[in-house]
Amino acid sequence: MIGLGAGRLERIVAVGAHCDDIAIGAGGTLLTLCHARPGVRVDALVLSGGGSEREQEEQAALAAFCPGADLRLTVHKLPDGRLPAHWEEAKAAVEELRLRTDPDLILAPRTEDAHQDHRGLAQLIPTAFRDHLVLGYEIVKWDGDLGRPSAYQPLSPDTAEQKVRLLQEHYPSQRHRPWYDREAFLGLARIRGIECQARYAEAFTVTKLTLNLGG
Repeated sequence: MIGLGAGRLERIVAVGAHCDDIAIGAGGTLLTLCHARPGVRVDALVLSGGGSEREQEEQAALAAFCPGADLRLTVHKLPDGRLPAHWEEAKAAVEELRLRTDPDLILAPRTEDAHQDHRGLAQLIPTAFRDHLVLGYEIVKWDGDLGRPSAYQPLSPDTAEQKVRLLQEHYPSQRHRPWYDREAFLGLARIRGIECQARYAEAFTVTKLTLNLGG
């Protein structure tokens, strides 16, 4: 197992198709990063849920998942499940985000995600962020689309527990869903931890990575 540090991390972008995507896919990683780098800038973009109770949930949740960070959240109003039909609006939102920041790291959905909104957003990211490290997070769902990740962020037991607690605390609108529970979140984190010789972890796919081993 080879570990490569990310080096300078002053600006992070986190994007999700829906409110709660970022927290489910990369909440533990955000907690780890923000605790290690107080004041880090986090530009977060969510494409749907704007103007609803879900936006309020997202604002409170990401503030908790990014403690001490300079958090800047934008939530748009694209209809859930209809991103392909609103491609131009989604692309404009991603391009507008690019104009605001030049991040050191991007947390985004996986291009292999079975959900059309997740997959569509993942495909849009490299059209605007061409020279950036993008980690594609995973979201467990009934589609059974979990694959073989290529990058891992180990989570301490405390961080894994905090992630689950914050998910339950800040997204009451999702508690009725049969997959939205402690066992699902901790179970996947435990499996990914086994794969990288840690107790818990979040896993990501990397589509393209440029090395600088001689620098």
